[in-house]
Amino acid sequence: MARAMKDSGVAWIGEIPERWKIGKASLFFDIQLGKMLQPETSSDEDTYEYYLCAANLGGNELKMNPLRQMWFSANDKAQFAVKKGDLLVVEGGDVASCDIIREEVHDLYIQNALHRVRSKNGFSVEYLRYLLMIAKARGHIDLICNKATIAHFTKDKFGSLPFIVSSVAEQSRIAAFLDRQCGEINRVIEQTRASIEEYKKLKQAVITQAVTKGIRPDRPMKDSGVEWIGEIPYDWRIIKLKAIINTIESGVSVNAGQLPAENGAIGVLKTSCVSRFVFQPFENKEVNSNEISRVSCPVKKNTIIMSRMNTPDLVGACGYVESDYPNLYLPDRLWQITFVAQTNVKYLWYYLNSRQVRNYYASLAVGTSNSMQNISQDQFYHTYSILPSIEEQDEIVIYLDNKISRIDQLIVEKEHLLTELESYKKSLIYEYVTGKKEVPA
Repeated sequence: MARAMKDSGVAWIGEIPERWKIGKASLFFDIQLGKMLQPETSSDEDTYEYYLCAANLGGNELKMNPLRQMWFSANDKAQFAVKKGDLLVVEGGDVASCDIIREEVHDLYIQNALHRVRSKNGFSVEYLRYLLMIAKARGHIDLICNKATIAHFTKDKFGSLPFIVSSVAEQSRIAAFLDRQCGEINRVIEQTRASIEEYKKLKQAVITQAVTKGIRPDRPMKDSGVEWIGEIPYDWRIIKLKAIINTIESGVSVNAGQLPAENGAIGVLKTSCVSRFVFQPFENKEVNSNEISRVSCPVKKNTIIMSRMNTPDLVGACGYVESDYPNLYLPDRLWQITFVAQTNVKYLWYYLNSRQVRNYYASLAVGTSNSMQNISQDQFYHTYSILPSIEEQDEIVIYLDNKISRIDQLIVEKEHLLTELESYKKSLIYEYVTGKKEVPA
């Protein structure tokens, strides 16, 4: 028999069992914000200690490494220490992301991007963790946090969070049940992610084999003379890209606020348009301009768009453009490359996405930070390219189009499964935490 329900009075929670109540989280939990950064000692008694910060807690998963250090006084250590069983919640960053310390820790503290949560009267921090997941998934956290710069889930906002009050025993049963169910779902999710990574490795291997060794069997090979390329078919050429590049163009640095807001909208590509190693024209920002010349380099078909700047593993990421995009333009961080006749541009795109070339660009990349690595146009010009005859380039493209499309389809199916699993997990948590479903006896 279904239990009687009532309106909770909270839109993102909906109905709850008739005997349950709603109260503020601060009534049931002690919420302690961490210590502000102290890079220098202020007393001879201060000690240099390890602490957890927002970087250790994202996606509702606590990572104990790496740990950073700063100075703590004796009072600080008493106030900001953490122990096994504490719930940690992100204040600034991936706001409201949370997890429980599940192992014994000693001499470990928190910085002020994290809250430490402990029960006041036996109420379950494990249950609160699942409630926070609901609040985040259903948009409540975004609604109450200011996202103009960096969102902050302040102590006041946290303390005012509606908490669903049932008996401590019932909270514990719900949390234990969800631990089991979500643990199984997470196991399948991890297996699916691992499968996707294996397909991506297979894709790279297929591409690399085809563009460096060819697809014709039993042929004589020769040393390419380039260590990171190795042997190539005997009748293939090894040349530098500058010998077959026609033009390299890029746009100007675009600030939408500096462009005249007249004459309609144009799209300026983001660097992320090649982050998946294919050209994604929808990855752009819309700006207004009546001076199209200020936003130079429209996107043209049969070209390669390449990122000259990104993280080391994405420097040199590129996509093949199959159509003209007259209202889509490049910023200065992207190159548009055209090639001479007697080259199949799509073959060259496959070659530039091969494992050897990707690793080579990563080794060349330099910059002031890990997220702003660069390769120069001169470095790109002097990259070695393997060039079979145009007929064999065409053969390789047909072969890879067929093979890669099938692998990509398998990846898409796996990614769709991931989406469904994540959606099911969120629904499961919501139904049981709010009491719409009762834990089986």
